[in-house]
Amino acid sequence: MTEGNFVDYVKLQVSSGNGGKGSSHLHREKYIEKGGPDGGDGGRGGHVIIRGNSSLWTLYTYKFKRHFKAGHGEHGSKQRSTGADGADVYMDVPLGTVIRDKENNEIIFEITEDGEEKIIAEGGMGGRGNWHFKSSTNQTPRYAQPGIPGEDREIILELKVLADVGLVGFPNAGKSTLLSVVTAAKPKIADYEFTTLKPNLGIVKYRDYQTFVIADIPGIIEGAAEGKGLGHYFLRHIERNAVLLFLIPADADDIGKQYNILLDELKRYNPEILDKERFVAISKCDLLDEELKSELKAELDQTLPVKYMFISSIAQQGLTELKDILWKMLND
Repeated sequence: MTEGNFVDYVKLQVSSGNGGKGSSHLHREKYIEKGGPDGGDGGRGGHVIIRGNSSLWTLYTYKFKRHFKAGHGEHGSKQRSTGADGADVYMDVPLGTVIRDKENNEIIFEITEDGEEKIIAEGGMGGRGNWHFKSSTNQTPRYAQPGIPGEDREIILELKVLADVGLVGFPNAGKSTLLSVVTAAKPKIADYEFTTLKPNLGIVKYRDYQTFVIADIPGIIEGAAEGKGLGHYFLRHIERNAVLLFLIPADADDIGKQYNILLDELKRYNPEILDKERFVAISKCDLLDEELKSELKAELDQTLPVKYMFISSIAQQGLTELKDILWKMLND
């Protein structure tokens, strides 16, 4: 999937259908001049329904079409015939999509299962025909109910990526390079910050034809929890990951400090994220000789409060062991 096709935030307008009018028809046929009321009910207006689809990974469908309108219910007619219901509109979304009310930004519901359907705009009820109002004191009612109008509402679709492992790190830490090596994904890679502007997903092929999904989240900067840099635009994707893989380059000035800054940003955004399994991969270790690596290991054993290992995506060092560790963390 190219970066331009990954859409994870859209604002839409949805309208359900109006209910059809009830009929006020009076029965008439040859030799029967006063047959009484036989007006049918109006049909229900169409619903706008959001449906989960596990084969979708992006909200790209809604990049260009922003208005969705269901059909109106048809009016009732004679012989107590009920009008047809308006056509429902189905909007397929990826699993992990959050639907918000644009007016107050409150979450209406989330879609997390394939085939799950929830009504976002309910169609208006059809009006009742005049035969419902016949009574001993009013044998020929000449009125019927109008249909109830449908709903108009503005909503926000917000995708939180459903991946097993989320890559967390500062810009230019080597996350995209790692993803391109351990999966078939082809993220944009360059030697400058914020090469990745949207999450990239890749499927890691493990032993015995088993797989897991890894997501390259755009780089975090200090202050991201307050919306600095790309801010909340990407932090929400981390909420869905089962395991967080922190990637810190071996040439960083202070690896322990970088880890603590990353952890603090996640904590300030959502403290529940800290309940997830965490592991640190020290990338670009091909820059270190054995002596430097031993010195760095002795330092990290004292200062880093989480398990770690050295890897190099370019030199293909430690990647098989890293996959083993991630698989074990996902399945324990």
